[in-house]
Amino acid sequence: MSNSGLPQFLIGSESGESRELDDKDMRNISGPYGEDEEEDQAERQIVVGICSMMKKSNSKPMTEIMERLCKFEYITVVIFSEEIILNEPVEKWPLCDCLISFHSKGFPLDKAVGYAKLRNPLLINDLNMQYFIQDRREVYRILQEEGIDLPRYAVLNRDPDRPEGKECNLVESEDHVEVNGEVFHKPFVEKPVSAEDHNVYIYYPTSAGGGSQRLFRKIGSRSSVYSPESTVRKTGSYIYEEFMPTDGTDVKVYTVGPDYAHAEARKSPALDGKVERDSEGKEIRYPVMLTAMEKLVARKVCLAFKQTVCGFDLLRANGHSFVCDVNGFSFVKNSMKYYDDCAKVLGNMVMRELAPQFHIPWSIPMEAEDIPIVPTTSGTMMELRCVIAVIRHGDRTPKQKMKMEVRNALFFELFEKYGGYKSGKLKLKKPKQLQEVLDIARQLLAELVLHNDCEIEEKKSKLEQLKTVLEMYGHFSGINRKVQLTYLPNGQPKASSEEEDTLKEGPSLLLVLKWGGELTPAGRVQAEELGRAFRCMYPGGQGDYAGFPGCGLLRLHSTYRHDLKIYASDEGRVQMTAAAFAKGLLALEGELTPILVQMVKSANMNGLLDSDSDSLTDCQQRVKARLHEIMQKNKDFSEEDYNKLAPTGSPSLVNSMRVIVNPVKTCDQVHTLIKSLTCQICKRLEDPKSADLQLYHSETLELMLQRWSKLERDFRMKNCRYDISKIPDIYDCVKYDTQHNSSLSLEDTLELFRLSRALADIIIPQEYGITKAEKLDIASAYCLPLVKKIQLDLQRTHEDEAVNKLHPLYSRGVMSPGRHVRTRLYFTSESHVHSLLSIFRYGGLLDEQKDEQWKQAMDYLSAVTELNYMTQIVIMLYEDNNKDPSSEERFHVELHFSPGVKGCKDEDNAPMGFGFRPASSENHEKQTNQGSLEDLSQDEPDRAVLNEPINIQRKSPLIRNRKAGSMEALSESNTSSRGLAYRLLPSSSRQSPEIKPSGLELLSMPPVKRFSVSYARHPTNGFEGCSLVPSIYPLETLHNSLSLKQVDEFLTALCKNGSQAQFKRLKSLSAMFESHSQPSIDVDSQETPVSTPVQLNQPTAKPVWYTGEPSSTVSSAGPSSPSVAESSSNFGFNE
Repeated sequence: MSNSGLPQFLIGSESGESRELDDKDMRNISGPYGEDEEEDQAERQIVVGICSMMKKSNSKPMTEIMERLCKFEYITVVIFSEEIILNEPVEKWPLCDCLISFHSKGFPLDKAVGYAKLRNPLLINDLNMQYFIQDRREVYRILQEEGIDLPRYAVLNRDPDRPEGKECNLVESEDHVEVNGEVFHKPFVEKPVSAEDHNVYIYYPTSAGGGSQRLFRKIGSRSSVYSPESTVRKTGSYIYEEFMPTDGTDVKVYTVGPDYAHAEARKSPALDGKVERDSEGKEIRYPVMLTAMEKLVARKVCLAFKQTVCGFDLLRANGHSFVCDVNGFSFVKNSMKYYDDCAKVLGNMVMRELAPQFHIPWSIPMEAEDIPIVPTTSGTMMELRCVIAVIRHGDRTPKQKMKMEVRNALFFELFEKYGGYKSGKLKLKKPKQLQEVLDIARQLLAELVLHNDCEIEEKKSKLEQLKTVLEMYGHFSGINRKVQLTYLPNGQPKASSEEEDTLKEGPSLLLVLKWGGELTPAGRVQAEELGRAFRCMYPGGQGDYAGFPGCGLLRLHSTYRHDLKIYASDEGRVQMTAAAFAKGLLALEGELTPILVQMVKSANMNGLLDSDSDSLTDCQQRVKARLHEIMQKNKDFSEEDYNKLAPTGSPSLVNSMRVIVNPVKTCDQVHTLIKSLTCQICKRLEDPKSADLQLYHSETLELMLQRWSKLERDFRMKNCRYDISKIPDIYDCVKYDTQHNSSLSLEDTLELFRLSRALADIIIPQEYGITKAEKLDIASAYCLPLVKKIQLDLQRTHEDEAVNKLHPLYSRGVMSPGRHVRTRLYFTSESHVHSLLSIFRYGGLLDEQKDEQWKQAMDYLSAVTELNYMTQIVIMLYEDNNKDPSSEERFHVELHFSPGVKGCKDEDNAPMGFGFRPASSENHEKQTNQGSLEDLSQDEPDRAVLNEPINIQRKSPLIRNRKAGSMEALSESNTSSRGLAYRLLPSSSRQSPEIKPSGLELLSMPPVKRFSVSYARHPTNGFEGCSLVPSIYPLETLHNSLSLKQVDEFLTALCKNGSQAQFKRLKSLSAMFESHSQPSIDVDSQETPVSTPVQLNQPTAKPVWYTGEPSSTVSSAGPSSPSVAESSSNFGFNE
């Protein structure tokens, strides 16, 4: 036994070289079975044989594990050479007591099975089961028999011998396939039945842009590629399965026996197909914790497939974990801890099974379970726990709509076909549905031509417009057009007396056709850049991650310490903005479609982010009527008008009223300017040089003329009064053309821009209420569900949840691996942003008289004229771990805001805020150099944003003790040689504008540029002025020292009042209007609409409306916390 203490690792080394077995080796191995039987059994070594292809046997993980296994006193490892495996009969293979053998490309599994029958060694991985693992159909069958969750699937067997087989029935439609009677809506996955074939395709719905993602075995830095091809493969057998929304990450699980499992997360190959690699070229993966449920799944997989060492893939989606692939024998690539564990588990297993029969003295070592490491934080730096942002979509083409009342039976049939009578409303967006509307329009127009006096009541011009718009682009894509139908039981009320004689009895349908409003390329760039800059919000946002600067956030996300959910309303421009933002935030590449499908959750339920602008509240209708009345007076604004229209005294409103002077005369001027514009466009059209002129985003001069002519017709009504509701559309169009089509050099566009902007700056914000009470009433009607959701996000951050956690034992060098940051991003339209801001401004969060910081924030907000594209409202929650958990100072909330994209000619009169000053970024260790414009302009684009996002110096203790609101506190800390609030002005400005000292920036303001996290130097900024992508205003801090308790109580009171008001409103309205308050039915959508009425009677620790959540938005971050359900409420969110 002299040599038994040394590792006897006979073949294979770390360098990857191998040598042939010589006679001496064969004697060593086979000795105990043959002539040396008289030798003492106690000295006998247990031989573990490794029988696999040489590439696998010599791999680094195998070498590491086998070297450790040899440290067991009685174990010797022998590796079968590839030549022997392939060329020698099994009788000549080396002998062993325990066999580790597994299939890979080129491996003769049949011979290995023969060897096992002949020698009967202990099998670590069963060999017969490895035939099943090569067939995905068998894998799924076994998983199903074991009761393991897997995605819903169907098998399409194309047997060349039996082409008419019963399992070969495939019907393909535009947005779904039917496989043997089972329907799979896109997105769905198509997998070849052979597990060796890695060409898995994912097909996307037309509403997200269509096409498919083609996955393959990693080649260099790519694992998949996007293809515009949308039709499924027509040869070969496949499994079709439901696509699982996993937020862009996969979990790989590695078992070593039924009681040990190691799990790692990596970026899903379907997301953008780029493999993230570290400095050594290895794919970046992060060890994650498995839940108790997932550990049970690992045990079941290991036992069901009889593979001790087994790898499989988990998809965490909708609060559950699904197994989607079982790979058989598989080791973790780069984890010393795993190598130690694996060798220990395997060694103990071999000894437990074989030691008794060889009379080897051995007892199972008792080991303590993994000790959970309790995370601690260093210093007094607060820890970021939650980021909530509500963001308006990016730059879009002008929105257009046409309304017509229809009574033809064909429209009623269509309405019934898609379930319109259930709620009195119908939204048609799918290509097939839009085609049906187009067919009806064509049919009715054809009938009109044949007999002019037939009973088609639809106006010919409107039908022609319906046909023209639906025929635009030559194809349908649900992102740029939609038709809404609303049931009117008594027809449409007529607007004027001259229409009375045409009034028809009986029900009708209001058809609203909407088109345009698509996200432009500029909008995509804005969203992506903002996403990239947003990384600076997170700790470590400056780190270097696989060559990307600023990706501490990405590490956070990959490790599952980042609980990220992105929600968007169901409008195409909003969804695409969310996808582009996610692309920038998470440093993804390629097309937006795969990102949209995997990362963005559609929140078109219960008005969370959607607003049905066609069903206005009575308060809003009253407000609009008052606005129309004031704006129709042909006289200069009087003092009384100022009081009526701007009772809040908002400077932005007052300034606009001063520009307008006389509303009717201004409207006259605007109308004249529009006429001049249409004449100029007509002249251009007649000019042969302009025949093929391409405008921005593929628009033609004809389409541009249509757009402006419609506004010219609609703005001035037959009675010569102006339709004030068209002003936002006029401003929209002129803003778009000033920015994107300035090359046309049309005369007077800037004057039209100036006047329509002044009008729009009154009409748009005041449509959401004129008095404070109205603003609050309308705001709560729009965004009560969103406010409740924000409250829930803040509450749930500090509860112990079963979220994905980083595994502390494997994650060295990560501060507090047990903690996570929750991020919730809500992308929506203007109405929700206006409403949410109204709630914070007028809901009574703080008293302006008592809180100087809040007063200055309110002054700044009332000077902001427009909530432009990419407007952001950001709430950040920090935790101070040094404070008592029950103390009010433990959790700290900050409120930040940016008015979004810079408008045309905005630089001169933009209101100045006081910079981005998160009070919670007190980090005494990090004293940074003040960034200056000059330094940054030399830096590469991303670094500029990310070097040191927030230059905040050590502040006076006054700030914390005095709630940081007062002038004295802030000015005192501002007297340090470096100021408190710096914002870097975009380095693209041609000359550096002077900084206007205002408010907080007192005399002590040092001569340094102010710095902003939201917008430092973006690559697009270099073209400002001549480019199509204007820059975005930096985030401004509205308040940086709110307590969580304060915010929670404010939101609770708001929800309570809002719910009661809403409840009364709904109760008082007729049954018909109640159906209006239901969410529109998006036909064939797979989300469950949730009905609205909610009543909160008393604040509770967890709100009473917190129940389960419809499947479309359920967390994919693992099981959710137990929910508190209330029978009276059917509103709920899990996330």
